[in-house]
Amino acid sequence: MSSAPLNLLFLPGDGIGPEIVAATRQVLEAAGAQFDLTLNFEEAQIGFTALEANGITIPDAVIEAARNCDGIVLGPVSHNDYPPLSEGGLNPSGVLRKRLDLFANIRPAMTRAGLVPPCGTPFDLIVVRENTEGFYSDRNMASGPGEIMPDEDMALAIRKITRAACRRIAEEAFKLAATREARHVTAVHKANVLRLSDGLFLEEVRKVAARYPQIAYDEVLVDAMAAQLVRDASRYDVIVTTNMYGDILSDLASELSGSLGLAASLNAGTDHAMAQAQHGSAPDIAGCDIANPASLIGSAVMLLDWLGERRDDPALTRAAAAISAALERAIADPEGRTADLGGACGTSEFAARLAADLR
Repeated sequence: MSSAPLNLLFLPGDGIGPEIVAATRQVLEAAGAQFDLTLNFEEAQIGFTALEANGITIPDAVIEAARNCDGIVLGPVSHNDYPPLSEGGLNPSGVLRKRLDLFANIRPAMTRAGLVPPCGTPFDLIVVRENTEGFYSDRNMASGPGEIMPDEDMALAIRKITRAACRRIAEEAFKLAATREARHVTAVHKANVLRLSDGLFLEEVRKVAARYPQIAYDEVLVDAMAAQLVRDASRYDVIVTTNMYGDILSDLASELSGSLGLAASLNAGTDHAMAQAQHGSAPDIAGCDIANPASLIGSAVMLLDWLGERRDDPALTRAAAAISAALERAIADPEGRTADLGGACGTSEFAARLAADLR
């Protein structure tokens, strides 16, 4: 029996985005054929292409298409190079996270067979990052940015932390930890200085922890966590934290695992989910067919898993597992890696190898 049709929206973005999105689509098409999935693909333009055509980097029509599809695959964007907000330069990633309430950013980091990690010690952890508030000025206010300049010599940033957001990200972390062997959650904070905001975060995480007595729980200051990840990341299993801390620590953990180019990421809410590479748009290598698409392909695996669980569809879960296994085999093979990992494969060849493996 075939799965129900799955409507996926691809947003290529800027820089290397179109290349790695095309590679991800090729791999998904191969998995769809192998596991009898009905995958319908739609593509819409965001970023500089949309800005030139529509005067804005993410038109309302794209947001509506994202709201109505089953899952989104978002390419990297060069939002640091966009014009001011008043001239249409919105960050598509931040807009979609806020408008679709994608409150949980799930970022796994693990060492891989055949790759010697910079840290020297194998590990497998997940950073569960709150995604809708904190210091990020494009998503912590109902109207207007969370940064202001009272005068030309002073800039102020507003950090929003709410009980509801802290509670639901903690729930995600503990539910995820319950499915893992180590069953351990670490809350990362700076409540010794940010006593009110990080204090509130810890209050809510502790309440959730009390409902999961089978899960080991501890707390670590964010600066200490950065040091301890470098020393021995294998001590940690699920790390739950606020927006900015999670952004920084997940990049650190992924680089310690071998490369940010392998770092998958899923933005998930109650009703929507979006696959997104953890790295940026790398405009300096755009069009060169050398970008590593593994991060976005791994993110698409997480999206299929999320949809398989929501739909109770084992075919989607099997497809996700097959892509993940093919990805691991490609990374383990020195000849099958992209240039950033010491191999000779280009973006398109890497995707073709994965597709052939799946078939």
